[in-house]
Order: sequence, then C-alpha cells, then structure tokens
Amino acid sequence: MDEKKGTTGSTTTTVTQSETSNSTVWEKYSKPLMYGAGAIILAVAAWIGYREMVQKPAEQKASDAIFMAENLFSKMAAMGFNKDSSVIVLNGGTLENDKVTGVLKVISAHGGTAAANRAEYIAGTTYLHLKEFDKSIKHLKNFKANGAHQLESKAYLMLGHAYAELEKTGEALEHYKKAAAVNKKDESVTPEALFMAATYADAINKTEDAKKLYKELKEGFPAYNAVRSGDVDKYLARLGELK
Repeated sequence: MDEKKGTTGSTTTTVTQSETSNSTVWEKYSKPLMYGAGAIILAVAAWIGYREMVQKPAEQKASDAIFMAENLFSKMAAMGFNKDSSVIVLNGGTLENDKVTGVLKVISAHGGTAAANRAEYIAGTTYLHLKEFDKSIKHLKNFKANGAHQLESKAYLMLGHAYAELEKTGEALEHYKKAAAVNKKDESVTPEALFMAATYADAINKTEDAKKLYKELKEGFPAYNAVRSGDVDKYLARLGELK
C-alpha cells in the first residue's frame, strides 16, 4: 500500500492512497447520503400523499360548500347589496329552495382552504355594507390576497372605509395609502385609491399628505377623470399649490 507523507510544522500526517480514493470516500459517506436522499424522497412522497388524499379533497369540499353563497355575493356585488341576501351570505339559509351554506360556516369548518380565504373577503365586504364595521375589519384583515393585486387594493380600501366610519382617521388614511401602493402600474384600482386617500387626507386636514397624494395621482395617472377634468388642479390650488 503506497503512503504519502506530509509535514506541517512539527506534525507528521500519514495518508494512505486508499483513503483518498473515490471508493473510500463513497464508502465513508454513502450511507449518510443515501439516508438523506431517502428522507427527502419520503418527505416528497408524504407531501404528494397529503396533497392528493387530504388537501385536494378538502379544497373541493370547501369549494362545494361556498358555491351558493359566493354566487349570491357576486350577484349583490353587481346589482346592489340588500340586508336579506347579506344575512344569507353570512349565515346561510334557503334561496329559491336551495340550501346555502354561509361564509362564516365555511371559515369555521374549512379553515386553511382557498375557499375559506375567499369567505373572509366576502364576510368583510358584506359586514361593511351592513355597517358592522368591527366585524368587517376582522375578516378583511384575515384575508390573504396571495398576489391578486386588485383584490388586495380593494380590501385595503374597504378597511379604510371601515376605519373612517369608526372615526379612526389615522388607520383609515393608512389603509387608503396602502391600497394605492399595492401596484403602482394598475390603471383601475390604484388611481381610485390615490384619489380616495387624497380627498380623505384633505377632509381631515392632513394638508401635506393631501398635496403629495394629489400630485402623485396627477403625475402617475393623467388619464384619470379627476385629473383630465381639472378637478385635481383645483384641489391643489385650494391647498396653495398652483400650476
């Protein structure tokens, strides 16, 4: 067996050629590597099994449960909210001989699912229209947009409305600003949020905030109605900002 000798300082180290060979390294580390790979495979298999046997059925069950309430909510969002339908959306009931599971039940029975998350948004919106502002805030704060920028902006806007109704002006303005900051490139909700934030700041005498927000709206969204009509320039002029 060949030996290689190396000296570092006063210490002599002897290393056999066989110890440096690929086979020896594999023999030394193969079991930990195999065990580690096996653990990863088991973890992946467990996740796939969980997704196929637990998560997917749970999501389907939750989607089935919310279906009727979600449809009713969509109709109200398009045509106008009313108390009777709002109560059914929240608490469930019977609609044209069909049983409706309320979104509050979906939240409690199907937590962690996408349907339960949508139910939080629906509950928050519905409570806002019923003027139950604390409940609206609770559910809207529980909602996770998960990258759906317009929904996130709308949730922040509604939180702003709820706080404004409760005369919590600081929280209201904060959430209006958050609504405007979600996606600066959005041409639909973002300018509306900026205008709301600006007019609210103006109304509560936050003059510097109002001027900054009006300017941001004017510069970023020149096609927005209040900008094109000259209204924003009028508001800025009233606040001491002339062209």
